Formats: sequence, C-alpha cells, structure tokens
Amino acid sequence: MKRLSFIVLLLFSLTALAACVGKAQENKQPAENVATVMPTSTPQEQAAAVSEAPADDAEDASANKKITINIAALKGPTAIGMIKIMEDALVSETANNYNFTIAGAADELTAGIIKGEIDIAAIPCNLASVLYNNTEGKIKMAGINTLGVLYIVETGNSINSVEDLKGKTIYSTGLGTTPQYTLNYLLNAYGIDPEKDLTVEYKSEATEVAAVLNEADNAIAMLPQPYVTTVMMNNEKLRIALDVAKEWEAVSSDNSSVVTGVVVVNKDFLENNKEAFDAFMAEYALSVKFVNENIDEASALVEKFDIFKAAPIKKAIPYCNIVLIQGEEMKQKAGGYLAALYAQNPKAVGGKLPDDSFYYIP
Repeated sequence: MKRLSFIVLLLFSLTALAACVGKAQENKQPAENVATVMPTSTPQEQAAAVSEAPADDAEDASANKKITINIAALKGPTAIGMIKIMEDALVSETANNYNFTIAGAADELTAGIIKGEIDIAAIPCNLASVLYNNTEGKIKMAGINTLGVLYIVETGNSINSVEDLKGKTIYSTGLGTTPQYTLNYLLNAYGIDPEKDLTVEYKSEATEVAAVLNEADNAIAMLPQPYVTTVMMNNEKLRIALDVAKEWEAVSSDNSSVVTGVVVVNKDFLENNKEAFDAFMAEYALSVKFVNENIDEASALVEKFDIFKAAPIKKAIPYCNIVLIQGEEMKQKAGGYLAALYAQNPKAVGGKLPDDSFYYIP
C-alpha cells in the first residue's frame, strides 16, 4: 500500500520534468493551454485610457502605452523563475500586459514558437538550438534561466566522486536525449567509458527508477529535480551523492555548464519591441531573485499556477539552479553545452551548432 501511494505521487508529478527531457517535435500542433494568466485590462482599455488623456499629456501617454506579450513556459524548473512576473501580471504591476501559457511538454509549444504566435518562451536549451536551425534564425536566445537539475543519488554510501561510479550500475531515464549525453560527457571527462566501465540501465519513466531505489539497499540512479526531492520525501534511505552540474563545471575547460532551460525571443518581435523585451528581462531578473530568496512564497505561487505541488518544490528550489544569465557568460556556458551535445549527436541541436546570431546580447 505504501508503495502504491508512492507511485501515485510520482505519477502525479511526472510532467514536471518535461522541460529537460522532452524532445522537440516541430510538426505537432500546440495543445490547449494548461494555465493562462491574463492581464486585468485589455489592450483596448489601455488604448481608451490614452485617448482620454489631456491633450498636453497625450504624447507622453502614448509613449507609455503597454503592449500585450505572449509568453510560454514548461511545467517544471524552467517556469519557476518567472512566477513573480505571473503574479504581478494579475494585478497589472508589470511593464506590459503578459499572457502566460504553461504547457506540459515541449511539443505543445514548438508550433506556436515557429509561427510567431509565442513572443517569448522558456524552453530546453537544445530545443532552442533546434528551432533556431529549423527556422533559419527566427528566434534568439536571450538568457539561461535554469542550470543543471540532474543529480546522482544512491541508497548506500559508496559514491563520493565521479570516479566511484566506475564498475557500478546506474539507473536513469533519458536514453537518446540530453540526460544520456550529459552523463556520457561527464563520465568521459573523468576517463570512464560509458560503454565498458559501468552499466547504465535506462528506464522509460522516472517512476521505474524510483521503484528500484525504493526496493534496493545499494542502488544508484541519476534523476532530475524536482523528482529527486519527491523520491527523498518517501525514501529515507536515499541521499544526494553528486551534483552533475558542479561536476561538469569542475572539468570544463571552456567555462561551460549543464544548461537545462533558456529564454528565447521571436526575432521579429524583438526588433519591433526591444524596449518592451528588455523591460521584461529586467522583471525576470527580479523574479528570479524573489524565488531564490523567498522560497515559501515562491513555492505557494508555483502551486497556484499549476506548475508543481508546493511541498516538494519548497525543498527542491535550492537544488533547481534557477538563474538568469545573460550576455557573454550566457553564450559561453550555453555554447559549450551545445557543443558537447553536438559531439555525441548532431541532431540533438538541430544538425549544426548555432552561429553567433543565435545569442541576443544587449
């Protein structure tokens, strides 16, 4: 019975990881919005307010007129950093009017991004590269919003370094996707051959990995947040052994990192609304700061906007690496990460590495 309730809990949270393991399927149509935050006043009402302004103030009022921006994100860590903006948008305390869409899987958003129906999106890093290549540069990366969320966990006490993984069996999800490529890069960096020096047993779902951890005394697995926290809340034997992102950075020669989620913007929208976009990014930076400094309030908002349950996310936020990195640092970290994926499977980044035009550096 305990195991049944545990599996139900894990199934309930299964969609949260879509931001880091979902594959892009550009030919699908977007699904219905999972959650939408609408501004409290419509663009028409804003326009009416401007028209009613005194004549000598009309020019200033027009200059300050808000525009409506369509923003999308995936359930899970890639959406968490913007929750304060979502809350502020409900009471018109944002620089512009924002329509937010929170989706359960990346393929629900790709068509909207490609068609320009979505102006700004928080999506997996490699998907951003795929879309850039497939649209011939119609989107730009403007920031990294989530670094690594992968962790090596175990029910024993044998793993204290990457080298300790040699000869072991690791359970994971993500065969043929970014989790596999990330693990392979890390193992190779430490001189461990993923094909010969250990066994990686890939499962189709995180619940399968969790079941193995729940039943074994010396099991090792690689899981992402917030799954790690969810499993640990139901398995006292489990401990975090290694932070994959930190281990990557320790051996990186190009200042790269594991980059889970990024912020992308439609190129045409950016060119026509640069000030509005820059204002949004400034609000984003404040929202990220709020999330990391006010975990209780942030967790409540995460649940309010149907991104994840508050209880596990409250424990997971410190391990989700919610950030906003822009400019040259963004380019360096993301570029190195994409190069590592490309070396293993060019299709993972859209067949080629994106050129410098991919990066929006104010």
